[in-house]
Amino acid sequence: MSYWYPDEQQCAGAEHLDGDYVAAYDRKAQFDPTEDIRRLLDSGMDEHSIVVDLGAGTGTFAFAVSPHCREVIAVDVSTPMVDFLHRKAHDDGITNVRVVQAGFLSYEHHGDAADVIFTRNALRQLPDFWKVVALQGMSSMLTPGGIARIRDLIFDFDPTETDKRIDAWMDGAVRDPAVGFTADELAAHVRGEFSTFSWLFEQMLDNVGLDVFDRSFVRSAYGAYTCTRRV
Repeated sequence: MSYWYPDEQQCAGAEHLDGDYVAAYDRKAQFDPTEDIRRLLDSGMDEHSIVVDLGAGTGTFAFAVSPHCREVIAVDVSTPMVDFLHRKAHDDGITNVRVVQAGFLSYEHHGDAADVIFTRNALRQLPDFWKVVALQGMSSMLTPGGIARIRDLIFDFDPTETDKRIDAWMDGAVRDPAVGFTADELAAHVRGEFSTFSWLFEQMLDNVGLDVFDRSFVRSAYGAYTCTRRV
C-alpha cells in the first residue's frame, strides 16, 4: 500500500473503535442477514465458495453465511471489532471464519480468488475517490463472474429534492439510540461521512467492471446492489 493512502483507522468512525459501542452494536444495528444470504445463494454461492466480508463489524453476516460456503474471510479495521470476531468464532466453535484486521484499502487477498464479496454500511466511510479505489480492489479479488453484494447509505433521488428527502429521512428516525439511529445521529452521518448519490455510485461500479443485476432501495437512502464481475 502506498504511503499516500489514508489511515483507515481514522476513517472508521470513532464509535467503531470504542469497545463499549461495539458490545452494544448488534442491538442498535438490528441487522438480519437472511435476505442477503438468500440472494447470494440464488446468485450461485454454494458450499465451495470463498466469501470476503469487508467491514465485517461484529460478524452478523459472516457467521450466518458460514454454513453455506467453504470459507468466510471477515475483514475489519477496528481492533475492538476484530477482538469480538475472534471471541465469537472461538466461543461458537466456528472454524471456517478467518478474521483479518484490515480495511478496504489495506486488505490483501491471498489464495484462491473470492467468489463472493459482501459489505454493509462501511464503504460510506470513504470519500468518493477512495470508494473507487476500494471498489477496484473488490473487483480485482473476485473471480470473473463472481458476485458482490453491497449495501450502504446511498441516496436515490434527484439532487433538487435533497432537502425534502433528507428531512423526511430524519423524520422517520427512532428516538431511542439503543435500538436504532436517531435523527441527530443521521444528521451527523450526512455532515461527516461520505454517502453518495446512486447515479454516481452506479458509474463507479461500472467503471471498475462490476455489472449491477439487482438493485433496491428503502426510503431512497438504504441501497442494496448485487453485481457480477465482468468477464
